Amino acid sequence: METERCSSSNGLANLKPPSPKSQPPSMTMKDLKQQQKQQKPPKQYRGVRMRKWGKWVAEIREPNKRSRIWLGSYSTAVAAARAYDTAVFYLRGRSARLNFPDDLEVGILSTAEEKGAEGMSAAVIRKKAAEVGTRVDALISQQKEKHRIKNPDLNQAPSPDSSDVD
Repeated sequence: METERCSSSNGLANLKPPSPKSQPPSMTMKDLKQQQKQQKPPKQYRGVRMRKWGKWVAEIREPNKRSRIWLGSYSTAVAAARAYDTAVFYLRGRSARLNFPDDLEVGILSTAEEKGAEGMSAAVIRKKAAEVGTRVDALISQQKEKHRIKNPDLNQAPSPDSSDVD
């Protein structure tokens, strides 16, 4: 920060801040908060967050406790959200707020209604949610593989079978 010197009657130099014309306009707190909101990606799914290195993780709080159930780390947000949906459904039943309410599996419905939240431990819920999440992750990665364009080897001479002429 630059300062201007001004002389006083006693001969000592006093320092004072530069005039407002030479300073750029400062940001207000409102501007800073707005800028932070713009930098954060919007939260897509309940119970899901993104790690700094790009992995998606899911976790859920146990009812009436301060502890959390770790549901796993996934390569896609959708897989983490499906794992969360499975766990929250086992914990809260039909009243659960789900990320994908239309896509519940029949097997989950019957098992959750038979045992209820009291009959299942956190470890069992974690295991079932992780199974769903990893299955969804595998399906999504397979779909990406199918749609990936294979890069041709540019160092290889074209063969007569792979000509562009129809």
